[in-house]
Amino acid sequence: MKQRPAMLASASRLLLGLAVASLASGALAADHPKRKSGLWEIGTQMEGVPSMGPIQQCIDQNTDDLMQQRANNEKADCSVMDIKTQGNKVTVHSVCKHDGTTATSDAEFVGAFDSAYKGTINMRFSPPMHGMSESRMKLEAKWLGPCKPGQKPGDVIMPNMGNMNINEMMKDPKFQEMMKRQK
Repeated sequence: MKQRPAMLASASRLLLGLAVASLASGALAADHPKRKSGLWEIGTQMEGVPSMGPIQQCIDQNTDDLMQQRANNEKADCSVMDIKTQGNKVTVHSVCKHDGTTATSDAEFVGAFDSAYKGTINMRFSPPMHGMSESRMKLEAKWLGPCKPGQKPGDVIMPNMGNMNINEMMKDPKFQEMMKRQK
């Protein structure tokens, strides 16, 4: 399948962006909420972009820890990282350098991270990134139950793109090199 490397690059950027966005609040806070192990469905809607449909992700604590570690690595590029947790609500305000621009993000996540949560992420880019000066995204995640037979932690099922494993992808030297070039 010749399209697989390009498809994986696009999917990995999207997947990593979604995962970091949905986990950033927990990844950087000392008392971060943990997602329940099992199969999660995450739907996103970015303003002005057609929805590709929800993704499904089989996670365990190691998978969430890998995503948190990735988010912590990105923290070095941030001059501001303000995270507040109050009850079932987490708010995040950050200012980070990425790809030659400064991204200012304001996000709010509400829910029970062991069963379901919703979030909004608003970002402003200065100068605009790839012609985009701002972006608004909503996400909704819910725990579906145990992972399906044959699935392993890190497996992600994306509509029209099939199955990939984020744990294996993040350890792949080619993926790591691609992520370094993204900075």
